[in-house]
Amino acid sequence: MAETAEVVIIGGGIVGSSVAYHLTERGCREVLVVEREAHQGKGSTGKSMGGVRAQFSTPVNVQMSRYSIDFFSKFDEVVGYPADYRPHGYLFVATSERHLDYLKANRERQAAMGVTNVALVSREEIEEIVPQLRTDDVVGGTFCPTDGFVDPHSVMMGFMRRARERGARLWLDTRVTGIEVESGRVAAAETTRGRIATGVVVNCAGAWAAGVAAMAGAELPVEPLRRQLVPTEPFDRLPQRFPMVIDMTTGFHFRREGLGILLAWNDPEETPGFKTDFDPAFVEKILTRAASRVPVLADAQVNASRAWAGLYEMTPDHHAIIGQSPDVRGLYFANGFSGHGVMHSPATGRVVAETILDGRATLLDAAPLGVERFAEGRLLEETALL
Repeated sequence: MAETAEVVIIGGGIVGSSVAYHLTERGCREVLVVEREAHQGKGSTGKSMGGVRAQFSTPVNVQMSRYSIDFFSKFDEVVGYPADYRPHGYLFVATSERHLDYLKANRERQAAMGVTNVALVSREEIEEIVPQLRTDDVVGGTFCPTDGFVDPHSVMMGFMRRARERGARLWLDTRVTGIEVESGRVAAAETTRGRIATGVVVNCAGAWAAGVAAMAGAELPVEPLRRQLVPTEPFDRLPQRFPMVIDMTTGFHFRREGLGILLAWNDPEETPGFKTDFDPAFVEKILTRAASRVPVLADAQVNASRAWAGLYEMTPDHHAIIGQSPDVRGLYFANGFSGHGVMHSPATGRVVAETILDGRATLLDAAPLGVERFAEGRLLEETALL
């Protein structure tokens, strides 16, 4: 018998799992998630740093974060599975008046969107939060106590388990090989397990999203960009609990991960491409920046074989593309999160589910996130990138 589904979701990572969860919560049971790997989370989800923050510079990102962080705080009871949400905060450290003015302006925008707990902090307060920081050049910063971290794998599994309990199906180890379009509408998805007749396909393919869109003859300006993370060996010279700290001078940021410290930095020399191997030369680059801001980290031990690389899915304006394709009816995008897919997964799932089922989202005005903005020159510039 031919397979049919009301909605086919391509990609079983955290975003695809959230879309499945939110669709089934609304009573849409004929949902089929197609994942090419033998296990979920092999793409960007499993390689994420897991940070969640409301400290963004554009209203739509602040709205997405506000809803998502509130959702994470109730995830265990609402979804019935753990998210491991840890509200340890995010601390942005400014070393110039220009950076501090930028943080102040962002804080006003955040407050206007309902995020009223972002505090301006002085150099002295920053020293109290993380005494090990070098602060001779620090002029201030901002701290939000509800920012923090989640376990991306736990969140993804929680969303998918609940969706499956409500009737969604998950096909693992299955590739989508084509998307059939008839008279400008989605008609079916072709997979290595056969054809699935459907009127709705949701592209949740992460860094591989442009190739999936092309199967339906649609263009999607999403390209992969490698990001590398370096964990230290157990390190006890920083507090057991402290926020994610962002050095605005270099973009270096770090947080505790178990007994060690997780180090991150966006190398400006990185070029787009499907590069998922960790570059050992990156260790010296990041440790130089780490020791400059946190001198005790000069003594931290790093095993390069434990470091890893993942892919950000970048758009030209560093904002997600969410909504229906203007060229192919029934083809929906949930792509291009530019490093914010994990933290915005709850909001994304709800917005996509509402758009499919109701024709519009009630959570926020999703129109600015439509792919049409690139052709029309309506770009949204997010400057608070990590």
